[in-house]
Amino acid sequence: MLAFVAAEAREFSGLLRHAERTVKLNWPIDFARMSWFDGRAAVLVANGPGPKLAGQAVEIAKGRQKLSGLVSTGFCGALDPAIQPLDIFIPTEILMEGLQNRDRPGASVHPITSKRLYQAGSLISQDRVASTIAEKSELRKNGAGAIEMEAAAVYEKAQQYNLPFYCIRVVTDTANESFPLDFNKLRDAAGRFSIAKILSAAIRRPTVFPALMKLNKRSKDAAQALGDFIADTRF
Repeated sequence: MLAFVAAEAREFSGLLRHAERTVKLNWPIDFARMSWFDGRAAVLVANGPGPKLAGQAVEIAKGRQKLSGLVSTGFCGALDPAIQPLDIFIPTEILMEGLQNRDRPGASVHPITSKRLYQAGSLISQDRVASTIAEKSELRKNGAGAIEMEAAAVYEKAQQYNLPFYCIRVVTDTANESFPLDFNKLRDAAGRFSIAKILSAAIRRPTVFPALMKLNKRSKDAAQALGDFIADTRF
């Protein structure tokens, strides 16, 4: 069966609406479910943002189920100004953190089959949030179309376990948008986003609340768009 790996449980909310049945798995990670789609079982795991936590989620899933492939999924940020919110992004390659030039090859991604429209291109995977327009503009110089935080680790685990690697992402923020807070400063010691730190930072800067509410609403819509796309996808 396929294992879908995201950072946060909410990134699966749209996909779970398509599930025929879902069972909670008592695994030592933040979120683990087994769901059935068109009669086929799949594992859904989320353990927080970044490569370390994503790698741990894959290890737990691989140790408990016989997997046929790994799918890195969830939210991403656009680097290409033409890519819009809620667009689905399917990378043709994953550019690892620290990549300085295009002479170094990126990770290859298995193709998917879908009748739905999507954007394609290179995806940068790094262990930090690209929070500002300026940072996104700098990252765009590598020619990448989008950025996220877990795909490189999931790819490396796919290589380690000799499993096919897929990646399907949905855009929550455009190249021309900055986040209202620097979420890199709002992670806990393990690397997860701290709700307490986010609330504390927002209380100190109450003018950011409208932007945070807008981001939350867009994230919910993005999760639905992602789930609808995956439900119509063949791997």
